[in-house]
Amino acid sequence: MGFLSYIENPLKINGAKNIYIGKKVFIQYKTWIASMPQTGNKYPLLKIGNGSVIGNFNHIYATSKITIGEKVLTADKVYISDNLHSYDDITKPIIHQKIKQISEVEIGDGTWIGENVAIIGAKIGKNCVVGANSVVTKDIPDYCVAVGVPARIVKRFNIETNQWNRTHPDGKFIKSNS
Repeated sequence: MGFLSYIENPLKINGAKNIYIGKKVFIQYKTWIASMPQTGNKYPLLKIGNGSVIGNFNHIYATSKITIGEKVLTADKVYISDNLHSYDDITKPIIHQKIKQISEVEIGDGTWIGENVAIIGAKIGKNCVVGANSVVTKDIPDYCVAVGVPARIVKRFNIETNQWNRTHPDGKFIKSNS
């Protein structure tokens, strides 16, 4: 845990030896952070970069690797996971089935994650905005605004015009009629 970092009354911390918290990180009230070897990876890692602020009631659970960059801001009730519960065997309750590894999660520096967002096995670039109530299951490149269920890109920073422009869901700019 880095210098001047603080966890305010955590709900739960599992696998503390597998969690790295940078400098000046603030993890707000009743957040659950975990990094546990439940999918075969002996050395899972949850890393939160310098200057990040994790909102109230977040749930961040790594079974392989979750990396949150520097100066990332998450609102309240955000869920971030690199794994899912299996449901393949219909003869067993889901609670009795294995945890399934999805993909590693990366959240780029300077990104803002809105309230009630779920990020499951996806990478999000730097300086992105993910709108409230979105579900991110596919990668989002740098400098994008993404919203919805499933999350899709609606704006991206256009380096040529030095402006934020509307896009198609694949991130290609919408040509204006003017």
